[in-house]
Amino acid sequence: MSYSLATLWYERQRYLPGVLAVGFSALLIALQCGLLLGLFSITSIPVDRTSADIWLGAPEVLSVDLGRPIPESYFLRVANEPEVQCTEIFTQGFAYWGKPNGGSELCVVIGSHLEADSLGAIKELTPTLRMRLTEPNSIVIDESELERLGVKGVGDIAEISGRRVRIVGLIQGVKSLAGPYIFCSLTTARPLLRLMPEQGTYVLAKCYHPADAAAVVKKLGSYKNMSAFTSVDFSRRTQMHWLLKTKAGIALGCAAALGLLVGAVVTSQTLYAATAASIREYAVLQALGIPRWRMAGSVLAQAFWIGVIGIALAAPAVYGLQGGADALGARILLPFALLAIAVSVTMTMALLSGLAALRSLRLVEPATLLR
Repeated sequence: MSYSLATLWYERQRYLPGVLAVGFSALLIALQCGLLLGLFSITSIPVDRTSADIWLGAPEVLSVDLGRPIPESYFLRVANEPEVQCTEIFTQGFAYWGKPNGGSELCVVIGSHLEADSLGAIKELTPTLRMRLTEPNSIVIDESELERLGVKGVGDIAEISGRRVRIVGLIQGVKSLAGPYIFCSLTTARPLLRLMPEQGTYVLAKCYHPADAAAVVKKLGSYKNMSAFTSVDFSRRTQMHWLLKTKAGIALGCAAALGLLVGAVVTSQTLYAATAASIREYAVLQALGIPRWRMAGSVLAQAFWIGVIGIALAAPAVYGLQGGADALGARILLPFALLAIAVSVTMTMALLSGLAALRSLRLVEPATLLR
């Protein structure tokens, strides 16, 4: 290992393209996958930012934003389960926002109870905002959506489904992929979504012990005219639906694979060229009795250290670009599991490149020293 590091240091200009190629590959894999996770985490915000353990909806519901009206009486089915602490109705659906100056925009109306212990009210709705939302036809939106919706701020009037609504508060960090989220009370949401007073979109439930949610969902599976999910499963189902529906995951995956391929080719060729350029040195080693497998191990050790150095250079760049993306409103998630996968894939690519470079050792013969 020390010999390989010394070779990399004294021949750093020769090995630099390989190091940069590995770093670029690691950077691209981490950022592309992190961007994908961040993008589709937005679609499940109504599930992830509420406190329910169980979601009940229409049969075969694919995503939280594709719920269909269900009778409010469905909450009795889950409320009768001994593990369940409380239940409540939740509404969500698409509607058209009429801009004050003309034009329209598709939006997502979310109606929930507003009590302090409400299961469906997202955590960003403070007690003050919940109090304001008790006023009929009042709504709260994300601050970043003001321009998109054609309004300036609190107090502005607009229309949703032909009904006048008034903005009474703003929140931050709750952007939507399909259309701006509009938060309001159940009383306000039902007319906007054209629901009957006894209808909702989902029934939410909270268990005394969250670990019991899976068992309750399994029991509720006996009802064929509704769907039941734990919050974790429904969040994952929503994200996977958007991933497969939009094909964005395939596009980002192809871009990451292309970066990996480019990095592998450049690293392999760099190692091959460096090994071929040192053919006389390797010939001396063989003349001194060093076995060929030891020389192959040296090349693989160089590939290993190129991978390590490339990843070390990529790490600060990844976090720097993540901060820049957050400042611009693009969410990039970098969980430990993703970083571990990116490091594993990059190191595997570097070592495979080292294996491919071993073909230059076939040229090593002591006789080359006489030429």
